[in-house]
Amino acid sequence: MTWLVIGTDAVLFVFALMFGWLLLKLRLRAFLAGAGVVVAYAVSEVVKLVVQEERPCRTAPSLAVCPEPGDWSFPSNHSVIAGASAMAIWAMHRTLGWVAAVCALAAAASRVVVGVHYVHDVAAGLLLGALVSWGIAAALKKKNEQKRSADEAPTVVLSRLR
Repeated sequence: MTWLVIGTDAVLFVFALMFGWLLLKLRLRAFLAGAGVVVAYAVSEVVKLVVQEERPCRTAPSLAVCPEPGDWSFPSNHSVIAGASAMAIWAMHRTLGWVAAVCALAAAASRVVVGVHYVHDVAAGLLLGALVSWGIAAALKKKNEQKRSADEAPTVVLSRLR
């Protein structure tokens, strides 16, 4: 195995470390952001069943072991997870978000370099993951704002009498 093959999975571990740190810091928000990554992965699995695109490693040599037949190429699950994770981390912590975005791009590129995905697989995966994660974050933010505004009672300020 080359360092590229190991790196395609290692970057997912980096996302797990970031989520772990954010979970300690932000608790529920980080848990819900992680749930968004799971939803994005589930959506990508449904898309794979509909599209059923063969992998490039079926017809050309690759650096990585080619997944079993029936494990479709479009979209790249690694890229979906990377895109969703980067967007979720970005929503919680801007500095880590930049690191996560670079890691997501590296993860996606590595899947093409090792020969198990086409460029359009990883581009669609990054986009799908980021959009699903962003949609869930936006919905949670809107719900939180509605709850906060419903909890706030109108305040009456009386001027002081002298």
